[in-house]
Amino acid sequence: MGLLAVFLYAVWPWLPGQRGTSRTVIVYGFSILGEVMNSRIFPAFQAEWQKQTGEHIEMVSAFAGSGTVTHQIKMGVPAQLAILATGLDAKTLIDERLATLEGLPEHGVVNRTPFVILTRPGNPRGIRDFADLAEQEVAIVHPDPLTSGGAQWAVLAEYASALYTGGSPEQAGQRLEKIWRHVVSQASSAQSARTQFNSGLGDALVTYEQDLLRDARAGRLEGEIVYPVSTILSEHTVVVIPRNVSLQDRPLVDAFAQFLWSARAQELFAEAGFRSVDERYNLSFRAIEKPFTIDDLGGWPRARTEIIEAIWQNKVLAVLGK
Repeated sequence: MGLLAVFLYAVWPWLPGQRGTSRTVIVYGFSILGEVMNSRIFPAFQAEWQKQTGEHIEMVSAFAGSGTVTHQIKMGVPAQLAILATGLDAKTLIDERLATLEGLPEHGVVNRTPFVILTRPGNPRGIRDFADLAEQEVAIVHPDPLTSGGAQWAVLAEYASALYTGGSPEQAGQRLEKIWRHVVSQASSAQSARTQFNSGLGDALVTYEQDLLRDARAGRLEGEIVYPVSTILSEHTVVVIPRNVSLQDRPLVDAFAQFLWSARAQELFAEAGFRSVDERYNLSFRAIEKPFTIDDLGGWPRARTEIIEAIWQNKVLAVLGK
């Protein structure tokens, strides 16, 4: 029903007798982007566009797990631009010739955020690292890697953090298995997992730093953010969906895409807790002692095949019977 509403709203200006002066940009994104896009980025771009052209535009958006958004685009939703939680989801759409990175800065990466742990207030379990999630009897809430891009980042963080703190591949696999023995719930998206944790489920949540910083800065975070010694910096990728962009609207969609890397947008992302691709805006963020990126793991295709599929899916889940 929600997708139908988005579709009808998107085509409304082009229905007979309904054409007006307002145009529409349709953006789909992964779950934790919703607030910053709706409350900061969209209004800033609308104001900038109106100042430059005198034209008012409408921004239509939908947010869900990155895998869900990718599937929706395959199924034909009218998204003109998408922001995905992983470069792998972007590659899937690009390989099927449904999306493009052409002309986008930073190979499409618009912002970053490390994966951290949220505990209950006061951290009663004394959790200090991913190793504690493996070795202690804790109940972990986790997004589902089959539908959530954030969950895939989390799996890579949990596994490779052992490698970057001196462990062997065998020890990294053991850490991942032990952590997943303690997972008590898998939600469809990072946002859904956060909702479950906030409702009282579990002792710890593995999630994006941004989602927690946003609430901490607003004084509404219930819990304590734990920064692992080593964790991954997730990178979030913008793609344009050419089939849904008319020749008339291409300049507008391109302008919005480029705006995402403007100084104003990057500043707004940083204020909302996302780490900017421009380091000038990251001075207030806590340093990660031993960070790593997807490139350090050989890139998304390799990490997906060798870690998420070969280790988490084929070994860990098989052993746990999940």
